[in-house]
Amino acid sequence: MTQGGEKQVILAFDTCLDKMYITLKSGEKVLSSEIVENHDEKYHSAFLISTIKEILKKNNLTPKDIDLIATNVGPGSFTGIRACTTVARIMAQQLNCKAIGVSSLEILAKLAPIVALDARKEKAYLYCDNEIKGAVPLDEVKVKCEGKDIITDNKLKPILGGSSYQEMKAPLGEFLAELAVEKAKDADCDWRKLKPLYIQPPPMG
Repeated sequence: MTQGGEKQVILAFDTCLDKMYITLKSGEKVLSSEIVENHDEKYHSAFLISTIKEILKKNNLTPKDIDLIATNVGPGSFTGIRACTTVARIMAQQLNCKAIGVSSLEILAKLAPIVALDARKEKAYLYCDNEIKGAVPLDEVKVKCEGKDIITDNKLKPILGGSSYQEMKAPLGEFLAELAVEKAKDADCDWRKLKPLYIQPPPMG
């Protein structure tokens, strides 16, 4: 843990989106920023713990050096949301450090002011006007997004236009870490408060 005037060490990870993003920072300095894709039919979240260990070792740090754990809480893959929130809660509890969640919509809003992600059932998870609007019918989202700079995914890009985050190499882990530091200034960072953001209920079966 940080002592005195030492810089805060932040571990940020995200397994909610199409890839896994892990960033380690000390103060404003990015020590590591990794992107891990699915491999040999294994979903990328399967590599979360091993990748965290590798990053810490590479930077001569141990889990006890971590001051703040940040994770994406959704929306996104239900498997991914459960994976990263569970790991974040367990680590923060064991290490007695701070933990905070950030929405994938807020993270992607670093790329454009409007974010619309596939929510199935002819809906999109919509973020605009600096807030999460929920799962909104696609017809309404089209009107809201028409002619504007938006970030979406591969499924909705043909419908809504804009740019797909899946076609970019954006440092989403670094965005997550930045947002977490800002949120942590005013939020209760108790790991017990860290919960998945399920805008819609998980699919049954």
